[in-house]
Amino acid sequence: MKKILFVFAVLVSSIVSGQDAWKKIYRSFPTKINDLVHTRLDARFDYNRSYLNGKVWLTLKPHFYATDSLQLDAKGMNIHKVELVRAGKNIPLKYQYTDSLVLQIKLDRTYKKDENYVVYIDYTAKPDEFKTEGSAAISDAKGLYFINPKGEEKDKPTQIWTQGETEASSVWIPTIDKTNQKTTQEFILTVPAKYVSLSNGKLTAQKKNTDGTRTDTWVMELPHAPYLFFIGVGDFAVVKDSYKGKEVNYYVEKSYEKVARKIFGLTPEMMKFFSEKVTGVEFPWVKYSQIVGRDYVSGAMENTTATLHQESAQQNARELVDGNSWEGTIAHELFHQWFGDYVTAESWSNLTVNESFADYSQLLWLEYKYGADEAGFENYKEMQSYLGSAESRSKDLVRFFYRDKEDMFDLVSYQKGGRILHMLRNYVGDEAFFKSLNKYLTTNKFGNGSAHKLRLAFEEVTGKDLNWFFNQWYFGSGHPKLEISYGYDVPTQTASVYIKQTQSGDKLFKLPMSIEVYHGSSKKRYTVWAENAADTFSFSVASKPDLINVDADKVLLAEKKDTKTLSEWIHQYNYAGKYLDRRDAIDFAARNTSEPAAYDLLVKALGDPFYNIRIRAILGLGNAKPDAATISKIEAIAKSDKHAVVRSIAIDALAKQKNEAYKDFFAKATNDSSYSVAGAALEALGLLDGKQAFAIANTLSKQDNKGRLLSAITNVVIKYGDESAFDFVTGNFEDMPLSQAKFGAINPLADFLVKVTDLERFKKGVDIIVKFRDEIPASIRPQTDAYINGMALKGLADKKEAAGAKEMADYVRAKISGGK
Repeated sequence: MKKILFVFAVLVSSIVSGQDAWKKIYRSFPTKINDLVHTRLDARFDYNRSYLNGKVWLTLKPHFYATDSLQLDAKGMNIHKVELVRAGKNIPLKYQYTDSLVLQIKLDRTYKKDENYVVYIDYTAKPDEFKTEGSAAISDAKGLYFINPKGEEKDKPTQIWTQGETEASSVWIPTIDKTNQKTTQEFILTVPAKYVSLSNGKLTAQKKNTDGTRTDTWVMELPHAPYLFFIGVGDFAVVKDSYKGKEVNYYVEKSYEKVARKIFGLTPEMMKFFSEKVTGVEFPWVKYSQIVGRDYVSGAMENTTATLHQESAQQNARELVDGNSWEGTIAHELFHQWFGDYVTAESWSNLTVNESFADYSQLLWLEYKYGADEAGFENYKEMQSYLGSAESRSKDLVRFFYRDKEDMFDLVSYQKGGRILHMLRNYVGDEAFFKSLNKYLTTNKFGNGSAHKLRLAFEEVTGKDLNWFFNQWYFGSGHPKLEISYGYDVPTQTASVYIKQTQSGDKLFKLPMSIEVYHGSSKKRYTVWAENAADTFSFSVASKPDLINVDADKVLLAEKKDTKTLSEWIHQYNYAGKYLDRRDAIDFAARNTSEPAAYDLLVKALGDPFYNIRIRAILGLGNAKPDAATISKIEAIAKSDKHAVVRSIAIDALAKQKNEAYKDFFAKATNDSSYSVAGAALEALGLLDGKQAFAIANTLSKQDNKGRLLSAITNVVIKYGDESAFDFVTGNFEDMPLSQAKFGAINPLADFLVKVTDLERFKKGVDIIVKFRDEIPASIRPQTDAYINGMALKGLADKKEAAGAKEMADYVRAKISGGK
């Protein structure tokens, strides 16, 4: 699963629950009494009531010990019949369903190991009537979602989709809803004939019915876990592709049919890369489809053969000018077809063997497709996501104690886990790393994995004892904080590196790393192990080095305080070459722009081959007063850089000059094909001529606008317009999916409401903010409420109070107190 909401939790201070009982509850993998063998579902959908009327035949067998009972997860259902199917006849069985969560069934007799039996259940699933808590990754957990089922919402399609992870498939189908169960399946779905359907496996039959419906049969011949069950129904365009004769399909809303290949079209190449270069396991399933669902409760979900994406995946041609923002997610979910679906974590405690690999697959794909700089940038971003979260430092990667299984979907299981894999790859080497992945997958295929099984696979391939690595990183918490300093002794011609571990507590990390010693462009490489509170590494040299580059491969998951001089940072930029080598040097120069050499380095980096380094250089020069020659270079970048986002950042830099000479350029650039460039230009124009910017914004608001252009239009309208723009501003906010971007749009909307004098409009605007606040997952509501209530809404109330609009201020304060 690709999550979207973790950032909320680190934007504001954490509020720690006082409930600590969970710290004493060991989370083992679920005990297996019965094993699922096959699941056959006949489902019909009641759109008026958002019900699924189902009949399910479950083939099961005792796992090892003989048993005369069966326990199924079945949440919030009406159970009509529970029967045993034997010799073509159905025999009623006794059952209890007192809590509407677990269906306790008494079998007709005791069954022995490997003795199959079939249970038939006639039931009605009522997902909208079942209430439960979601997580930071999943905004709720009702399993089955009817989107605009009666067609009452204008401009929103009618759809059905399911979300099984963690244990929500059992809201719409009775099953053993655990990660360590595997079952084949046959789903027989009766849907309106005007819609298409999608499910796991292959579509084997379609039958038109006389009542305006159609019955589709989807067959999954290979076993997978119940949380990966999927049903999707709606008016989708199906864009067909293929990989080695297997179906590869993209289900999108019809307005995106022409750009579907531009969004998802690299999928077959990814399948080839992951099959041949990474895992050594050919894509194991019969087909691979991807579908985009409206109002999806997460980022994306790796349902076996049928990945579901949030609507943000749908980007028009103009958005794609700025780059496909969903490409990493497409790779992430595809890689789950091996790590998560083919081999599934045995329990939520071991979630990281699903999610860290999916997270790391993003780097692997970017490295293969676009090169080392793109991979280095990805590694940096994901590492900083983890390092920026104080609450993540106390969590083990594999956790047998947690409050709720939903809590496992965090920066540790994903981003930290991915960085640990990157270190492991560096330590054992590429060939051994990929052979170990193959060993893990082939040993545990169609079964379950864990960190222990992963270690055993790596040890078998490499011949190395890796308990130290796994104990430190998988079964431990935190990360090292390193202070790095240097010395040179002239008489002995000895260069030294001093590394101190300064993290709190007694834990010391064992850190194999490479150190490179530079004289000019020549370098000598050493491998060392830092494992003490203070380590000294000394090297015989002919003269004082120009640079000593610690962690030369830039793989360590650590916070570093490096005491290099400016000349050493410059040498690192010029000769070390990796993305982080150059970025660190640029960032140091940006903090020291009063030094001519630092300024010159930033100017040089304007011509760096990698777009993000050019961006860093432009931003860094914002700390200085650029001279005319530098401004000229930034102007050239703004007009002609091959990367649209770099052009937009350059326009931002030019905007700070407030030079009337750029007015015509800014005005013209508001029509650029890139939303980023057009948005930057509109805001830049606003700094020179608010009236003209507002006029252009008003025109653009009625045309195609998304992304930064939409936010720029909104910002300009808010800043330079009046409350006549109320419908535009609030409508844009409401149309945004539940996302970080929407969270970031709260303050601008609150600022706009300060201008609104009409009471009814004002109340509507406040209600829109409150509605969004209340849609955020309950697990992170304490944090997000602290920001929305304590800052945005309180600030709005205070400003209205100061303006004499007491009734408006009271209305806001009532909403604040009502949300606590």
